[in-house]
Amino acid sequence: MNNTLLNYYEAIERASADMLEAARNGQWDEVVKLEGACAVLIAQLKNAAHTEALQQDETKVKSRIMQRILLNDAEIRHLAEPWLEDLDMMMSGKSKTLH
Repeated sequence: MNNTLLNYYEAIERASADMLEAARNGQWDEVVKLEGACAVLIAQLKNAAHTEALQQDETKVKSRIMQRILLNDAEIRHLAEPWLEDLDMMMSGKSKTLH
Protein backbone atom coordinates (compact mmCIF):
# COMPACT_ATOMS: atom_id res chain seq x y z
CA MET A 1 0.00 0.00 0.00
CA ASN A 2 1.43 3.33 -1.08
CA ASN A 3 0.70 6.01 1.49
CA THR A 4 2.49 8.92 -0.18
CA LEU A 5 -0.52 10.22 -2.10
CA LEU A 6 -2.82 9.68 0.86
CA ASN A 7 -0.36 11.64 3.01
CA TYR A 8 -0.83 14.61 0.68
CA TYR A 9 -4.63 14.32 0.89
CA GLU A 10 -4.45 14.10 4.68
CA ALA A 11 -2.14 17.13 4.87
CA ILE A 12 -4.55 19.10 2.67
CA GLU A 13 -7.42 18.04 4.92
CA ARG A 14 -5.51 19.22 8.03
CA ALA A 15 -4.78 22.57 6.38
CA SER A 16 -8.45 22.82 5.37
CA ALA A 17 -9.55 22.16 8.96
CA ASP A 18 -7.06 24.77 10.20
CA MET A 19 -8.44 27.24 7.65
CA LEU A 20 -11.96 26.60 8.92
CA GLU A 21 -10.88 27.15 12.52
CA ALA A 22 -9.19 30.42 11.57
CA ALA A 23 -12.28 31.52 9.62
CA ARG A 24 -14.51 30.73 12.61
CA ASN A 25 -12.24 32.97 14.71
CA GLY A 26 -12.26 35.76 12.11
CA GLN A 27 -8.53 35.36 11.47
CA TRP A 28 -8.68 36.02 7.73
CA ASP A 29 -4.94 36.66 7.35
CA GLU A 30 -4.35 33.16 8.71
CA VAL A 31 -6.97 31.76 6.31
CA VAL A 32 -5.10 33.33 3.39
CA LYS A 33 -1.75 31.99 4.66
CA LEU A 34 -3.16 28.48 5.01
CA GLU A 35 -4.76 28.73 1.58
CA GLY A 36 -1.28 29.33 0.18
CA ALA A 37 0.00 26.25 2.02
CA CYS A 38 -2.88 24.24 0.52
CA ALA A 39 -1.96 25.43 -2.96
CA VAL A 40 1.60 24.18 -2.46
CA LEU A 41 0.36 20.81 -1.19
CA ILE A 42 -2.04 20.48 -4.12
CA ALA A 43 0.78 21.20 -6.58
CA GLN A 44 2.94 18.57 -4.86
CA LEU A 45 0.05 16.09 -4.95
CA LYS A 46 -0.48 16.67 -8.68
CA ASN A 47 3.23 16.13 -9.31
CA ALA A 48 3.30 12.92 -7.25
CA ALA A 49 0.12 11.63 -8.96
CA HIS A 50 2.00 11.52 -12.27
CA THR A 51 4.18 8.68 -11.00
CA GLU A 52 1.96 7.02 -8.38
CA ALA A 53 -1.59 5.72 -8.23
CA LEU A 54 -3.95 4.94 -5.39
CA GLN A 55 -5.07 1.39 -4.73
CA GLN A 56 -8.81 0.63 -4.62
CA ASP A 57 -8.98 0.76 -0.80
CA GLU A 58 -7.00 4.01 -0.81
CA THR A 59 -9.46 5.52 -3.30
CA LYS A 60 -12.25 5.03 -0.75
CA VAL A 61 -10.20 6.80 1.93
CA LYS A 62 -9.42 9.61 -0.54
CA SER A 63 -13.15 10.04 -1.24
CA ARG A 64 -13.94 10.43 2.46
CA ILE A 65 -11.10 12.94 2.85
CA MET A 66 -12.30 14.92 -0.18
CA GLN A 67 -15.84 15.06 1.22
CA ARG A 68 -14.52 16.53 4.49
CA ILE A 69 -12.40 19.06 2.58
CA LEU A 70 -15.43 20.13 0.53
CA LEU A 71 -17.54 20.53 3.68
CA ASN A 72 -14.80 22.64 5.28
CA ASP A 73 -14.54 24.75 2.13
CA ALA A 74 -18.29 25.32 2.01
CA GLU A 75 -18.35 26.52 5.62
CA ILE A 76 -15.34 28.79 5.03
CA ARG A 77 -17.12 30.34 2.04
CA HIS A 78 -20.27 30.80 4.12
CA LEU A 79 -18.27 32.52 6.87
CA ALA A 80 -16.48 34.71 4.32
CA GLU A 81 -19.65 35.98 2.61
CA PRO A 82 -20.40 38.88 5.01
CA TRP A 83 -16.75 39.93 4.90
CA LEU A 84 -16.73 39.84 1.10
CA GLU A 85 -19.98 41.83 0.94
CA ASP A 86 -18.47 44.50 3.23
CA LEU A 87 -15.35 44.60 1.07
CA ASP A 88 -17.46 44.95 -2.09
CA MET A 89 -19.39 47.83 -0.50
CA MET A 90 -16.18 49.58 0.52
CA MET A 91 -14.70 49.14 -2.94
CA SER A 92 -17.81 50.57 -4.60
CA GLY A 93 -17.83 53.55 -2.24
CA LYS A 94 -21.18 52.65 -0.70
CA SER A 95 -21.74 52.60 3.01
CA LYS A 96 -23.64 49.89 4.80
CA THR A 97 -26.92 51.12 6.19
CA LEU A 98 -28.42 49.64 9.30
CA HIS A 99 -32.19 49.46 9.66
